Amino acid sequence: MDQTTYFIILTGGPGVGKTTLLKKLQQQGYRTVPEDARRIIQEQLVNNGNGLPWKDKQYYATLMLVASNASFLDEVKENSTHPGYVFFDRGIPDTLAYIEMENLTIGESLLEKAKANRYHKKVFILPPWQDIYETDHERKQTWEEAEATFHWMKDVYQRLGYEVIEVPKTTVEGRYQFILEALGLASH
Repeated sequence: MDQTTYFIILTGGPGVGKTTLLKKLQQQGYRTVPEDARRIIQEQLVNNGNGLPWKDKQYYATLMLVASNASFLDEVKENSTHPGYVFFDRGIPDTLAYIEMENLTIGESLLEKAKANRYHKKVFILPPWQDIYETDHERKQTWEEAEATFHWMKDVYQRLGYEVIEVPKTTVEGRYQFILEALGLASH
């Protein structure tokens, strides 16, 4: 029996169905890790903080990088004795893409630490899908910004050496099955 823990990332621009797909994976018994960015935004809104992408992008990026590194390390610790698949709603490279996209700066030590924390080589990216895209109190990006985010994410993951696999625009069940098949987990 395989005793390895695999950290799988679901990424893409905002509003493409990542969280819905993660819920499906969780319902099927897979361990999932929620998105740090949305939690940070919610906390900053409640506390009237400045770490918001529409207030202080640099501070927000720092909060995201610290949180995504912590989530990764927490899962390493938690899963050291629990082999299997863990699905992340975004990963550390998402924060690196945001930093590049917004032309922000980052300390070299944080960058190296982020690059050292590696996930499974296969990364699943959900493409922009205008039919399901919605803005809300925490997601304020325009459709054009959502499309640009997708391209930034894809580029950063590829430059970091990940195999980026585009998940088709289909039902949640179809996307779920696509990911299982790509990972060799589908029951035939």
